[in-house]
This record gives sequence, C-alpha cells and structure tokens, in this order.
Amino acid sequence: MAKKVSGRARIEADAEKLAAPIAEKHGVYIYDVDYVKEGPEYYLNIYIDKEGGVGILDCEAVSRELSDRLDEVDLISDAYTLVVSSPGLGRALTKDRHLENSIGEKVEGKLFKALAETGSKEFEGILLSWDAETVTIEMEPVKAGARRKKKGKPEQEEQAQEPAVIHVPRKDIAVLRLYLDI
Repeated sequence: MAKKVSGRARIEADAEKLAAPIAEKHGVYIYDVDYVKEGPEYYLNIYIDKEGGVGILDCEAVSRELSDRLDEVDLISDAYTLVVSSPGLGRALTKDRHLENSIGEKVEGKLFKALAETGSKEFEGILLSWDAETVTIEMEPVKAGARRKKKGKPEQEEQAQEPAVIHVPRKDIAVLRLYLDI
C-alpha cells in the first residue's frame, strides 16, 4: 500500500524540486524546505547553503528567480510569503542528508521522553552515526561523585568517566540540531 503524502509534504517536495536547479545555478544548494502556517499567514521557507555560508545576495538571487517560477507553476493555492534564508549556525538536522553531513559534529537535542541512561530529555554530544531507526551519540564524559562538601565531611573527588554512547530512537527526538556554543 502506498504511503499517503500530506498536502504540506507534497508542497515541500514540489517546491524543493523547483528550487534545486535555481539554487544550483546560483552556486548554492537547498538545505531544507518547509511550508508552515503561523497564525493566519502561510510561509514557504527555503533554506539554502554553500561551503563558507550564504549571504544576503545569494538569498536575494534565489528568491527572485524562485518567486517567478512559483508564480508560473502556481504550486500553492493559498496566499503565502516566500522566505529564502540560511539555515543558521544551530541548524536543525531533520533529513538523512543533514545527519550524513554532520557525522563527527557536536549536536544537541531535545526528546519527547527522558533517556533511560541519563533521566533527561536533553542531550549533547558528538554525532557518531544514524540509521532509519536510531541516532548514535557519544555523550560528553560525566563526572562521578560530584564535588560536595557536607557538614563535617571532606569534599569528594571527581573522577572522569568514559564517554557514554547512546542510541536515541529517531521517533523520540523532538529537535536535533548542530550545537551552538554562544
């Protein structure tokens, strides 16, 4: 049985097909596409990137040409705003190609439910691998025996442990993005 594609997913896929050759012509590639409703407004967000990052002129060139092409094709029947921009430094990793290109990078994530290993809904670490079902992260080394001074007792020494490798089910990930150290 064929998987039914939602209207939103169809618009995003079709918009990406239209945008890809335009982006390539301007020396950039499509990082992601999303079609969202915020309040009463619809937005078609096209995120572009290139080695070294994109600038406003890249966004402007792609936006102008893509806007004309979208008008010709009449892809979206509702009124919407086209936004062409960079995915940003702390970009979301939503597609397999994002994960593939981020192997070895530091990432941070939020989950729908707490990890059994840590008891937390948040994590950060190095993206080691991924597959259809899981994302594998090498967590930062944790400290054993927190440094505490209790009344009349000496401080406990901290001892570094080995990094923990966790396998996070993709279905449990609310947000996964490149770590942004600000």
